Amino acid sequence: MYRLERTQRIPAPISEVFAFFSDPANLGRITPPGLRFRIRGERSSPLAAGSRIEYRILWAGIPIRWVTRITEWQPPREFEDVQEIGPYRRWRHRHRFAEDAAGVEMQDCIDYEMPFGVLGRLVHALRVRSQLEAIFEYRRTAIGEIFGNDSRTP
Repeated sequence: MYRLERTQRIPAPISEVFAFFSDPANLGRITPPGLRFRIRGERSSPLAAGSRIEYRILWAGIPIRWVTRITEWQPPREFEDVQEIGPYRRWRHRHRFAEDAAGVEMQDCIDYEMPFGVLGRLVHALRVRSQLEAIFEYRRTAIGEIFGNDSRTP
């Protein structure tokens, strides 16, 4: 099992930040264009416990179907999505939001496991980890552009 964690300060009220992340249509705005992210099927907007999101991405030229379900929903503080169908053996993404005088500290915590045993671990080391880091760096920049100046917090 691997973990990727990111923290970002967003200079906006928690209600605005949570509303943004509660709308699946905004996922495309914070995903690198090269992944050609597209939502498919019915859209649950805004999200809620039990919401299911089906989308497609393009990875290394290969179209991939990905389906996640919202398993925890505690507005405006946190929610969690878990992969039902997709490229990982397991994927759990927890989103946390904490408001303070400067805005919102947003935390992403992703626990994931690669398929295919030793081969999956090798692909993770050679490509997947760096791609996930690049995707979340793109997200940080896009969120900063959407909400104004931002900064990473330790």
